Amino acid sequence: MSIDNKNKDAIDDLAEVGDNAIESKETEGLSQGKIVLRKFVRHKGAMAGLAVFIFVAIFAFTAQGFGPIPGWWIFNHTASGPIVNPGGAPTWSLSNIFSPGEHPFGQDEIGRDNFARVMKGTQISIMVMLIIGVVSLIIGTIVGALAGYYRGWVDSVLMRITDGFIILPTIVVGAILGKLVSGTGGALLGLVLGAILWTGLARLVRGDFLSLREREFVDSAKVAGASDFRIMFKHMIPNAMGVIIVNTTLLMSQAIVLEASLSFLGFGIAPPDISLGQLISEYQTSFATRPWLFWWPGFFIIIIALCVNFIGDGLRDAFDPRMKTIPSWRKMKKAERMAKKGDK
Repeated sequence: MSIDNKNKDAIDDLAEVGDNAIESKETEGLSQGKIVLRKFVRHKGAMAGLAVFIFVAIFAFTAQGFGPIPGWWIFNHTASGPIVNPGGAPTWSLSNIFSPGEHPFGQDEIGRDNFARVMKGTQISIMVMLIIGVVSLIIGTIVGALAGYYRGWVDSVLMRITDGFIILPTIVVGAILGKLVSGTGGALLGLVLGAILWTGLARLVRGDFLSLREREFVDSAKVAGASDFRIMFKHMIPNAMGVIIVNTTLLMSQAIVLEASLSFLGFGIAPPDISLGQLISEYQTSFATRPWLFWWPGFFIIIIALCVNFIGDGLRDAFDPRMKTIPSWRKMKKAERMAKKGDK
């Protein structure tokens, strides 16, 4: 073996040993939850995504208010008024970035404020996304846990039901159900969509439970007289929490795109409610003449989906013990110097 290959192997070994030693020292005496939290907090992409998502959510909910709580923005998403700029152009521009004006995102053809409509649409889209995530999490976890724990005929029945939902085209079923509940509010649409999007999570939880039920702590709980319910929800689900949380966050990023797609097709949120997909559908003919009406809803859909994806990536890395942090340039140079000293 050449000297270069020896140095390369030594650098790799030193970097791996050094990182493992540092990680073991930092996590010594910490619980599994604190270790996961520490890894998640150190994931830069996840922290950036979480910060941006929280900022967007707070901005949208406070601008237009929520329920009986009024918002701070001067215009309502349904109120129309005189058109300020020709064609309803935005009063906010890069040349005067610190002065947004009365209509920073512009106005539509009847003088409605686009900023107010985008904020209201963002608010409802986030609410629908969260409801879809919660409903899918509950149904998918329960179905997967029961199938994986009991196996046998229970597993067969539940998995055949799951397969029946899987083979149905999501966009078609979502369009039919969305049309049925159209006009009843975003909460009911979220419940309906969540009731058909749980299948992937159920299969993942089932696979995890099939492995966990063979572990020693499950046998110990059975010997101690614990009920099946307690074993599943007290001992096994906490050990499957990584799979559950990570896949729920990734499902939520798909959910907001699905809701936008249904609303764009006219099968989702209907007036007087409003969503980002509905805004894109409503202003699709304005893409060439008044693009600001089209760009802003699409921009917020992309931002929210990316943020949730980044958060999901951070959670996946935090829960997976096999994920290793790539050594920094400084650590690699230090390992290289140590390898050279070792050769001498």
